[in-house]
Amino acid sequence: MYVFENSNASTPTISINDVLEFPEVVAGRPELAASAGTLGRTLRWAHVVAGRGAIALLEGGELVLTTGAGWPTGGDGLVDVATELVRADPAGVILELGGNYAAAPAALIAACERGAIPLIVLHGEVRFMQITQRVHQRVLAAQTEALEARAEVHAMLTDLGLNRSPIDYVIEQLSQTIAAPVVLENSAGHVVAWAGHGQDPERVLRGWGDGAFDPDHAVAELPEDEPAEHVLVEAQGKRFGRLTALPGPAHAAGRRTVLELGAFALALGRLADPEGDQWLQLSSKQLVDTLLSGRFRRDAEVAAQLTAAGLPIEGRTTLGATLRGTGDFGTHASLERATLETALRRAVAPEGRVILVPDPADPAPNPTLLALLSFAPDDPRVGIAATPPLATRLAHELDMLLPGATPRPWRAHLGLGAPGQGLRSLVTSLERVRASGHLSATAQTGRVTVQQAERQALAYLMRGLSALPEVQEFAADALGPLLDHDAAAGPGHSGDLVRVLEAYLVHPTNRSLAAQEARLSRSVFYQRLALIEDLLAVDLTDGGTIATLAVALHARR
Repeated sequence: MYVFENSNASTPTISINDVLEFPEVVAGRPELAASAGTLGRTLRWAHVVAGRGAIALLEGGELVLTTGAGWPTGGDGLVDVATELVRADPAGVILELGGNYAAAPAALIAACERGAIPLIVLHGEVRFMQITQRVHQRVLAAQTEALEARAEVHAMLTDLGLNRSPIDYVIEQLSQTIAAPVVLENSAGHVVAWAGHGQDPERVLRGWGDGAFDPDHAVAELPEDEPAEHVLVEAQGKRFGRLTALPGPAHAAGRRTVLELGAFALALGRLADPEGDQWLQLSSKQLVDTLLSGRFRRDAEVAAQLTAAGLPIEGRTTLGATLRGTGDFGTHASLERATLETALRRAVAPEGRVILVPDPADPAPNPTLLALLSFAPDDPRVGIAATPPLATRLAHELDMLLPGATPRPWRAHLGLGAPGQGLRSLVTSLERVRASGHLSATAQTGRVTVQQAERQALAYLMRGLSALPEVQEFAADALGPLLDHDAAAGPGHSGDLVRVLEAYLVHPTNRSLAAQEARLSRSVFYQRLALIEDLLAVDLTDGGTIATLAVALHARR
């Protein structure tokens, strides 16, 4: 059995236990004389020591084979030889009895016990050359196997790079290669991609509490001598992240070697993607897609992935949101999107967390952004208010980020779902705010207009029903005379009756305020209302009429 040291995975070694199974050693009737608990020590070579002078040639880690020829048979001289031998730190000592010693010297046993070096005595004569030859054959064969395995891994990763394979696929291939979970973090400690090799997300990602890896919360039941291995992903003086491999079986090339080759391939890929879009969006896109599609077995497994990606769920208030620009931004769409993303990230910082992705169902050049938000339970930005505190904070951040040439009509439109606790609440919040689309604003602060699905229940309901033929027929019947009047030309046809009705229904109890909303004088506004009542044969002070017309207007939108 071959084992590979983490500190030098390219140098394969065998253990003292392996040597004891050699037929040549078995024929010598071996007996363990010292340090029984250290037979797992590995050796890198075998060396025959004859005389005291050869001890100085040892470099450490060798299996020493000796008959004790030329050594003192007792007294201080033997103590000095034993001390010098142990100081050279061999992997183990095999002493053949019958020549210089009839039994293992007490001084040598004591020295090996102090140095935790296994001492084996042979009661029968053996040929040391056969033992050293077998050790060297095994070591050289393992070295050849390691070189071939390393070449195979290198070829695989080269092909993945040439094929421009996505990061998650590269991580999956690394995980399959070493038969263990592999996790890729970005420079902030958030998980970008991972592969569990058949293990559940909760188990694999347990160590990433709020992004950064914490060994105290890592995979449970791990042996102390099998820690997770970490390799930095860096190139040209830039650190992009870190690869982590959780414990697994040995690999011929060395687990760390495979991980280092993978880190190098990922660093090259990151250099070829200077904007870092794959690293920034891969995990987020997959997580949002998983949430919206419902392709998960348990809430806990998705919560673990969200937490590892930097969005803690447990004990937090969560909600879904949408964000998009309205009107002409005056420059390239990519700058508009970058400005919106940066402003929202700054608006939720430092205590809040956010995951942002473009809505895959929005084909626009600058699509609506979907956001998953997580806050401390007492964070004031989460409260439902006429003007949400989060919108006020977002407007402040936009004021500092927007280019001076941004046209005055441009606005950021923020849609907010209902806040709640737990993964299921987050999914519902995101689904509802996404389904509500772009409703009319319930509030405005600075350059930010706000819609809140929880405060626009009727509009949200009608958005889901408006495509039904019966609903469209209802809207056409209820508003038909107004639509016909607005479409006609000539004296008495101002073309603004629907707009006047909309302003009135926003403020049905305050006609003066409604007139301001319609940007008309009160006298003209009152005349328009009277004309609407005549055309529809209704009383605009009647609650049922107000409800009917409000539903019709929402359905028409």
